[in-house]
Amino acid sequence: MDNSKPMFSNTRSLINYLSSTSWVTVVIMIAVLIATPILFVVSSIFIDAGTIWKHLAETVLTGYIVNSLLLMFGVGIGVLIIGVVTAWLVTICRFWGCDWFEWLLLLPLSAPAYLLAYTYTNMLEYYGPVQMALRSWFGWQSVNDYWFPDIRSLWGAIVMLILVLYPYVYLLARTAFLEQSIATLEASRSLGCSPWQSFFKVALPLARPGIIAGLALALMEALNDFGTVEYFGVNTFTTGIYDTWFGLGERSAAAQLAAFLMLFIFTLIILELWSRRQARYYQNSSIKSHINRYQLTSWRAFLAFLFCFVPFFGGFLAPSIYLVDLVINNAKTAFQNNFFTLAVHSLKVSVITAIAALILSLIMAYGKRLKDGFFMNSSVRIAALGYAIPGSVIAVGILIPVARLDNAIANMIEEAFNVKIGLLISGTILALIYAYLVRFLPVAFGAVESSLGKIRPSLDDAARSLGETPSKILIKIHTPLMTGGILTGIMLVFVDVMKELPATLVIRPFNFDTLAIRVYQYASDERLPDAAAPALAIVLVGMIPVIFLSWQITQSRRR
Repeated sequence: MDNSKPMFSNTRSLINYLSSTSWVTVVIMIAVLIATPILFVVSSIFIDAGTIWKHLAETVLTGYIVNSLLLMFGVGIGVLIIGVVTAWLVTICRFWGCDWFEWLLLLPLSAPAYLLAYTYTNMLEYYGPVQMALRSWFGWQSVNDYWFPDIRSLWGAIVMLILVLYPYVYLLARTAFLEQSIATLEASRSLGCSPWQSFFKVALPLARPGIIAGLALALMEALNDFGTVEYFGVNTFTTGIYDTWFGLGERSAAAQLAAFLMLFIFTLIILELWSRRQARYYQNSSIKSHINRYQLTSWRAFLAFLFCFVPFFGGFLAPSIYLVDLVINNAKTAFQNNFFTLAVHSLKVSVITAIAALILSLIMAYGKRLKDGFFMNSSVRIAALGYAIPGSVIAVGILIPVARLDNAIANMIEEAFNVKIGLLISGTILALIYAYLVRFLPVAFGAVESSLGKIRPSLDDAARSLGETPSKILIKIHTPLMTGGILTGIMLVFVDVMKELPATLVIRPFNFDTLAIRVYQYASDERLPDAAAPALAIVLVGMIPVIFLSWQITQSRRR
């Protein structure tokens, strides 16, 4: 009896060791699968693209660089001002409507920028409702009687992207302000600082990591945008990749443009890390959980209300009202043209991708919990690179190696069995879902990892002492406790897939259109009334996680 105890203990230790090792292996395999398109794009730098690259460098490359930099600069300034100021106002100040704006300011996240581009172009064109109303009010007869800005320009693209991307900064800045020590803010007030002095000298420096993280996300999304800049005729790297691939038929040159765009992304990340290499952010906790909000009155309250209302109105309310009006006025044809088939296609790829992303995220997060070593951390970091890479880059990184793999398999089978099987992966829904996973797996992983990190390790130890394997611990114990994080991850991935345009446009199977593709096609043909129903469907679906996320933040604040 006494001799059997050590044997049981050693056997159980061996099982746990083998199990944790297998988790590491699986996580490394996932990281390799996700990183393959990115590594392929990077390796394309060393491929000789012939004279086409020289032609691009002499003609359009400078324009791509300048426009991309101006787009980043304009969007960065705009999202910083709107996101940080609105976050401070709704968190620290009290004025009429401030509680409503806490979640209303998040709603522009539900509308992709290309929808705003199509909608505002239709609203602001010569025969649109805005200019027609102006001509009616002021008695103008023709375009020669007045000047009206052309929204189809670089500044128009910047405004559209600001209106939909500022919530990234707003969300993280607001979270940072909520988590700040109240004692620190009150100490600054006791030393004679006004509310705005406390903001600039205390709150803003402490919230810097969250603000910069939101800014980095917004700039990455700006560089990823295709529909807006293409519709407005602004040549950036994303339009250049698409034109080089489909217009010139040069895959190697398109891959090198994609690698060039990745350098922009990695430069952003490195600069942000370098800028705070020696900075440390510590805050003392406070037993006081309620923030004494500053009561704004008279013109200050009006300005605060106006500053919060304008981005909500421009980024969500105005385009939504216009889309609803178009759908109502074209009710007989709005849901024709295969609308429900397109909706099924969008739902299919979104659901499959969300479930697959959740499963892979659970494996990665729990594997990191089991064995938090160098290989595990490196694999997780590599797998999380996808969200920083634009969809057009991922599309290029997937199509070329997948096509080569398909051809190799087809040739091998034909030589062995004299049977022609064609392409197995290229041009199928499998390749499209693979692209979505590379792009959006980090979104699900972030939500799952955050939720899993709140579970005490003592639960794992107790379950293992009762003989449970890591797989059963994850399924029986952790998963039920992570319902909120799992639901958040699924919804975020689901909506991101519904809105994704660049990767879908390049990789989708033949005759497999989604709502996003149909909106793009109709808008490109100046048929916005036909695009209104699928566009409104994307907006309504996108509202679900936004409202849920806002509700979670409000609940955590109350707790």
